Amino acid sequence: MITITAVIRAKPGTEGTMADALLAVAENVRASEPGTLGFYVSQKLDDPCVFTTYERFADQAAMDAHNGSAAVARFFETAQPILDGPVILEIGREMSSKP
Repeated sequence: MITITAVIRAKPGTEGTMADALLAVAENVRASEPGTLGFYVSQKLDDPCVFTTYERFADQAAMDAHNGSAAVARFFETAQPILDGPVILEIGREMSSKP
């Protein structure tokens, strides 16, 4: 299982736009990405400008399909002007999980 953890910081006042953009990706994943086994979005409790995604992929092909999707491209079109710093990405191999 391949995972991506992304930390995304929105400019103050744009949290709603960022949340909507991330949830649109999540909806696309649910509807059309069987190889994406999990796509979780969270918003930091004490700083609503910070979002984290945790993404689980069956294999490299599934991750590539997700990252190359129109939904991800639309997300970055929306997010780019409202990002407050770089997106921090960590790609890994899941070692343990609790369903």
